[in-house]
Amino acid sequence: MPIARPSRSPDREPRPDRAAEAGAREAVQDHGRTMARPVPSRQSLRGLDWFIFFLADVQTGFGPFIAVYLTTQKWTQAQIGLVLSIGGIVGLIGQMPGGAIIDAARSERRVAGLAVAAIGCSALAYAVWPIFPVVAGAATLHAAASCVLGPAIAAISLGLVGPRGMAERLGRNARFASLGSGVAAAVMGTCGYLISSRAVFLVTFILAFPTLIALSRIREREIDIARAHGHALQEDSEGARLSGLLGLLRQRALLVFALGVFLLQLANAAMLPLMAGVVTTKSSEWAPMLIAFCIVVPQAIVALTSPSVGAVAQQWGRRPLLMLGFAALTVRGALFAVVHDPYVLVAVQIFDGVTAAVFAVMIPLTVADVAFGSGHFNLAQGIVGTATGIGASLSTVMAGFASDRFGSATAFMGLSGVALAGLLLIALLMPETGQREIRA
Repeated sequence: MPIARPSRSPDREPRPDRAAEAGAREAVQDHGRTMARPVPSRQSLRGLDWFIFFLADVQTGFGPFIAVYLTTQKWTQAQIGLVLSIGGIVGLIGQMPGGAIIDAARSERRVAGLAVAAIGCSALAYAVWPIFPVVAGAATLHAAASCVLGPAIAAISLGLVGPRGMAERLGRNARFASLGSGVAAAVMGTCGYLISSRAVFLVTFILAFPTLIALSRIREREIDIARAHGHALQEDSEGARLSGLLGLLRQRALLVFALGVFLLQLANAAMLPLMAGVVTTKSSEWAPMLIAFCIVVPQAIVALTSPSVGAVAQQWGRRPLLMLGFAALTVRGALFAVVHDPYVLVAVQIFDGVTAAVFAVMIPLTVADVAFGSGHFNLAQGIVGTATGIGASLSTVMAGFASDRFGSATAFMGLSGVALAGLLLIALLMPETGQREIRA
């Protein structure tokens, strides 16, 4: 007769294998690290700070200094305008391809380095050989490289700190960009005055080297590629709905926001040039100094307040700040229409600082809110960048026509009305994007 084996008590579980138990513990720990907010090293964060600072220095050399330099080289205004138009068209067309390149890149840092090197070579070409074919090629190269640098900075930031740290990080980005632009304008203006306008582009070329050194300080292994491209780390219904380009383009928030940014630029881009013409007419002797202050005042406000904008965006949400930026722009346009004292016009630029501080942070932050989980975060930036370029291009044409036909006061009121339309669009149609739960 066979001996019956004792049955195992139902409340007694087999002892787990030690290796399996250790593996389970490690998996839980890894999951916890994945879900926790990333903690990049101080070296990488400081490297990103200084990369943005020096990059703003480099980009400043391609501002108004181009027209001044080419004029000293006996170029006609038609030739200068054609070169600037070439750069503008390339910059507009390249916004979405630039974002797609960053989404497809295996290393955002490497792409950014190549773009900085291309811009440095463009500056050297301006300085060494200022003939039309070379300058036109340099303008094209600079515009194309700039199309990938904006998305690259946002992608590196997102890859380092994750969505939960993005608001604070974008505030720091805006601060260092503003500081870099201000310092560069002073340094390059001094070099152009004391040496020659050609020296501005030689300084720009030299500044490309510290920019690359700062970029090299960002540790490649700390940039999460999936996160930098806007991929959700865990699949859920929202992530599945957002996956793919068509899903991204169906997002109402992105389309409404792109339209809002278009209205922002349509209202904003022409205000300072139009106001500069008014100031020059009323006080030609002091016009250069007054215009300089009109540029410096907003930059100072951006440098001082941008980190606070990021922090407030986490507490209040995105829509209140977007509405604040549009409201400041609306008031600024209306004041430009009724104020006649040139010195008071400079004080009105405080409202420009508010708008600039808000949107320097809120544009990439809102895009990150909407596009995270689609895998096309940088392409979404390109879509909004295209709306920015179209709005800015139409703004100067529209305001110039209105000023010539109906007077500057009417033109300013029209621009203020466009800003008010943007305010109403955000208030009535834009959903709050900051309250949606985003996995880091």
